[in-house]
Amino acid sequence: MAKIEAFSDLKTKVDPIYPHEPVYLLDSGEEFYVESAFYTQLKYFKDIFPSEFDRFINEMKEIVKQNKKVVFVYNYEHPFIDKEDFIYYEFTDVSDRLKILIDDKSRGSDYGD
Repeated sequence: MAKIEAFSDLKTKVDPIYPHEPVYLLDSGEEFYVESAFYTQLKYFKDIFPSEFDRFINEMKEIVKQNKKVVFVYNYEHPFIDKEDFIYYEFTDVSDRLKILIDDKSRGSDYGD
């Protein structure tokens, strides 16, 4: 995966276990991954809430500063990037901290048999 534009100001390194997913590094040494599915959510979020995008990115960085090692995942129960000693955050974990309501309309049908 190519480097995410919103994090183009950060240094990266390559993890030999996940060579296609860059490890982003903050200046103070913290590190994080962004799974491809999380990145897809991030792109849609930017289209829907463009005025909140920078705030969302800054909140992601704050989460990393607080936790030191983070993987931003689509589903923490089944992460694509499985790293020991890392904390997992889903998209709504970040949006909830910012009190931005994300309506999940992808859930299953409410119709019974």
